[in-house]
Amino acid sequence: MKITNIATDHFLIPLPTVLTDSTHGQMPHFELVTCRLESDSGASGLGYSYTVGAGAAAIHSLITKELTPLLIGADPRCIEKIWKEMWWRLHYVGRGGLVSFALAAVDIALWDLKARCADEPLWRFLGGHDPRVKVYAGGIDLHMPLDQLHEQTERNLARGFRAIKMKVGRDNLAEDIARVKAMREHLGPDIVLMTDANMVWSVEKAIRASHAFAEYDVYWLEEPTIPDDIEGHRRIEREGRVPVASGENLHTIYEFQKMIGDAGIAFPEPDMTTLGGITPWLKVAHLAEAHNRPVTTHGVHDLHVHLLAAIPNASYLEAHGFGLEAYLKHPMRIQDGVTFAPERSGHGVEFDWDKLFAAIAKRV
Repeated sequence: MKITNIATDHFLIPLPTVLTDSTHGQMPHFELVTCRLESDSGASGLGYSYTVGAGAAAIHSLITKELTPLLIGADPRCIEKIWKEMWWRLHYVGRGGLVSFALAAVDIALWDLKARCADEPLWRFLGGHDPRVKVYAGGIDLHMPLDQLHEQTERNLARGFRAIKMKVGRDNLAEDIARVKAMREHLGPDIVLMTDANMVWSVEKAIRASHAFAEYDVYWLEEPTIPDDIEGHRRIEREGRVPVASGENLHTIYEFQKMIGDAGIAFPEPDMTTLGGITPWLKVAHLAEAHNRPVTTHGVHDLHVHLLAAIPNASYLEAHGFGLEAYLKHPMRIQDGVTFAPERSGHGVEFDWDKLFAAIAKRV
């Protein structure tokens, strides 16, 4: 079997409401890069990646100009071999960053193709542990007034969520504490509450926040400081009172080796689209298992549900604010706090391409 054609597209996806967090500011849209592989056997695979407001054009260019010549004629079943060749082809200019996003779109398409050839859903093809996956609503709502935050929460509870994440990281920590307190009072004791600071705090401020949030039974504190500060994460995990989740801004398995082994974070959070795809994601999950750590996810929930369903050390799936529901034929459904990995062949994600291309004026 050989790859005969690669189609790559780049879309601007408007969000129904402007989202905000402590680092990226206002986000009226996100960008989607899709990669469709075709083979001489007739089998095909779909992969995609996304960015927040910038960089997608470069990812699109990396796939079309740098990776496509490498991929045409390759055997799509030899994923480890292809991944290594892509990595070293772009290592000097990348070693993570945009290169990891480009590798991810291709790697996801390869795994989709391979699972579809086996006529298996991806989660079972990757090992198959449990199709039932706990899921939380990932709010991107830092500057949302409290009444709107509560309204959003009620909509998510009505959809079936039993775990909610809220943004923190305002200039005044007292405001964050007051909002967490109000959210816990609104949710009551039985709904799981997570917080996400999006890297904005110093280590000392994060430790203070962790002690304050513990009073309100916060399940985890996500990205309390910059991802480069391994020692800082170690201190927050050990000196704080709320477990730490981190990893969405890590781009290699070697970074996760330090974050899990040296920092000892409680919830590693690999994102296949920032890490280089399914191939390295699985290696991070196994690394976490070797350290007795559960794995959570970030973004692209329609894909990540398969990966969490495939491993024995799954934690919560994030249902991300950057959702593609309006462009999918089979959007994810939530029931009583869980979702189920699809039984469709491959990852089972099917875009409504007519809807995507109908927004041609917004396509980059």
